[in-house]
Amino acid sequence: MSTDEKIIKQLTSRIERLERAVFGSGKKPVEKKNPETNYKGATGGIRMLIGKNFFSGKKSLADVRKALEEKGYHYSGPAVQMALGRMSNRTGPLLSSENKGKKVYVIRK
Repeated sequence: MSTDEKIIKQLTSRIERLERAVFGSGKKPVEKKNPETNYKGATGGIRMLIGKNFFSGKKSLADVRKALEEKGYHYSGPAVQMALGRMSNRTGPLLSSENKGKKVYVIRK
């Protein structure tokens, strides 16, 4: 093997290493999703309740907080209310409405 061939082989090897570092190996790692651990924060707790069909009927903020506390999610009223507000926007999974002067939430169909 000549000197030029050795240099070309070294450079090719180096370029391949750099490309793998910058662009990845082409294989994306598969992230295992455990439903019990992917529900983090107040929004995660609400997503968990959505998955368990909790919002099949109208639920008030107090109902949601009580259900979250039963599942081990202890958040203040404003934190849960903000998460519900974000999840009941135009494209969110929940729908909010007024019922006897109080805001209630239900799953969007």
